[in-house]
Amino acid sequence: IILLLTDFPRLCRTTRKTNMDGNAPKDGKSNMYSVDSLSKSKNETRVPPAKSSWTIKSISQDSSFLPTLGVTLWLGWNGAVVYLVLYFIFLASAFSRAFLSILAVLSLSLPVDFWTAEGSPGRRMGDWCVRMGERYFGLITCVEDEDSLLSIPPDRAAVFALEPHDILPYSAFAMNSSLGRIPGKVGREHRCLMSSAIFRIPFLRQAYAWVGGASIDKPTFKRKLTRGESFTFVPGGVQEVTTLDPSCPSRDIVLYLMRRKGFIKIALVEGSPIVPVFCFGIEGSYEHWFPRSKIASDIGRRIGFLPMMYFGRWGVPYGIPNPQRLQVVVGSPIILPKLGETGVTEEAVNKYHTLFLTEMEALYERHKIDAGYGDRKLRII
Repeated sequence: IILLLTDFPRLCRTTRKTNMDGNAPKDGKSNMYSVDSLSKSKNETRVPPAKSSWTIKSISQDSSFLPTLGVTLWLGWNGAVVYLVLYFIFLASAFSRAFLSILAVLSLSLPVDFWTAEGSPGRRMGDWCVRMGERYFGLITCVEDEDSLLSIPPDRAAVFALEPHDILPYSAFAMNSSLGRIPGKVGREHRCLMSSAIFRIPFLRQAYAWVGGASIDKPTFKRKLTRGESFTFVPGGVQEVTTLDPSCPSRDIVLYLMRRKGFIKIALVEGSPIVPVFCFGIEGSYEHWFPRSKIASDIGRRIGFLPMMYFGRWGVPYGIPNPQRLQVVVGSPIILPKLGETGVTEEAVNKYHTLFLTEMEALYERHKIDAGYGDRKLRII
């Protein structure tokens, strides 16, 4: 409701088994990518690291009181804001409305990075929530090539491209520096870039900033690459949510990546490596419903999230996700040349974008059997 009101003028104006065959889906559709269209290069002909060299870390799953509390203080704010808005409109007294208004204005007035410095109360709270999330989801991570991540020059940022988006892409927390799952400089002070809409909502902006979130707007994206600050983002974005079908949860995994070339272009300017990342198990976190229409899809693309209803643990609307066991696999970095602002060509963008798609599918194929996805195909549209 807040986003629709604030954006209305703008809307009116506008473990793990190696099983890789290296082939793209052959369904004959022109909107699906084809590995055959790739020209061979050093990146394309590289051999994936042997399974014996993978670094696997896991923790026992525990969805008892403390882990549930930690996840609630993190992801529970989504529902809390919805309920506060409804309370403000329909039930609150004049005093309560004034009090909530003051708190909302205070939240919006504070800088997004308030209390996010190392050792600050907000940062400590966020790190604790992430560690509780690690237990709640029984997080398993597999880094296929630690040496390649460690060899990334200290002045270069690595772009970790995580898929799929699902209802909420909370799986990005696996890359949080407080968990120590990502080695070297690229794993320290690691941030997750997410919809800028989140950082225009009172209370929610602080909750997500404290767990390592930052806006995914283009200036922030460029600034982090220029400064050599690594981060994770979900290139498929909100468009992937529109492909979900709750009536058929066992259908193919669909990634909306064919047109996602902007991040490749920006990464080529600075020569920042791109690391494909895939999360198994995030599906089923929520039951959901959303209007399947072009209008809803357009609104979602403009405001940064799809207008929808979703139900989490215990069937609570906008509640915390069900305690799914998550398995996050991290592929080898794709090395990009540093071409500068004037050196990036469409040919280079297309080449490395297609290579990224190839690597993402190969990563999925190598791990899908052990993750229980053996009978499911990956489709990139």
